[in-house]
Amino acid sequence: MAGSNIKRSKEFETNVLVIRLSAMGDIAMTVPVLRVFRATYPDVKLTVLTRKFFEPIFSDIENLEVYHADVENKHKGFIGLTRLSNELHKRKIDAVADMHNVLRSNVLKTLFSLRGIKTVQVDKGRAEKKALTRSKNKVFKQLKTTHQRYADVFSALGYPIDLTTHKFPKKQPLTPEILSITQNSTKKWLGIAPFAQYESKTYPLALMIEVIETLNKEDGFEIFLFGGGKREMDILNNIESKYKNVTNIVGKLSFEDELRLIGNLDAMLSMDSGNAHLAAMYGVPTITLWGVTHPFTGFMPFGQPMERAILPNLAKYDQIPTSIYGNKVPPGYEKVMHTIKPETVVERINKL
Repeated sequence: MAGSNIKRSKEFETNVLVIRLSAMGDIAMTVPVLRVFRATYPDVKLTVLTRKFFEPIFSDIENLEVYHADVENKHKGFIGLTRLSNELHKRKIDAVADMHNVLRSNVLKTLFSLRGIKTVQVDKGRAEKKALTRSKNKVFKQLKTTHQRYADVFSALGYPIDLTTHKFPKKQPLTPEILSITQNSTKKWLGIAPFAQYESKTYPLALMIEVIETLNKEDGFEIFLFGGGKREMDILNNIESKYKNVTNIVGKLSFEDELRLIGNLDAMLSMDSGNAHLAAMYGVPTITLWGVTHPFTGFMPFGQPMERAILPNLAKYDQIPTSIYGNKVPPGYEKVMHTIKPETVVERINKL
């Protein structure tokens, strides 16, 4: 079955399709926006086009249907996207909010437009971001948040929303699988996600271990480590084996249960990465560590104040941000995160 319903309980006159195919962090950033849309326009149906794996991210939003894009097989290439467009057309799509704005979604946009369906794409602010990340004549200022850029798409479709009205969902009950790991610990539950897509925005492992060691000694935290893939699992298993208050989550829970656990944390420590946005979408206080990227790019986790962002020495490394995603590292900028001291991180966690 290509699509599945989540808490769908009524028929709607209007059906808005939201396209966000990949990048877990970006998908998580749509969630607060969709919650506000749902609260503002309860009589408009939402259909989210994304990969099957990401469906649990939207589980708390009423009357939202997730339609699975199988871009590796059934919906691969132009012929596959045409097939996908035809499948969606049968679901009576009235308007399209393209939150992705990449080649695949551009093809879908064209196919929907040919049917006379209004489509609005997210403005990624490429010119502003280029000015913010260039080394010469840098325009160093806060850019519009990605959340607001997503909200602007709905406004352009005729559905203005106010993100300040957002309300977080209630914490979800823990499953037996989660309880077998957490053991109903009464300590503060701290999630730590020590990895990111690029090394340039990943806190050095030796320094992160210092943070974990200090927090473990304090004995006030139950620490849960998050990551993915065999290499990361092996690293985190090694850390877990050395500290009594540390549990590696990788490979132990379904993605759905992992999200439930994240939503029940007291705090999350993450890089500028997807886990930060997953925690923030549940209202979990989230401390982020930044390398060659910067919150001014618009990727600060939802609802998190700037004091929860820990930055490297910007006086020494004044070209930061050097890129939006961390994929461009100027010579000499390889060790920017070494300027963030473990004691600074521990202090910020304890203060929170």
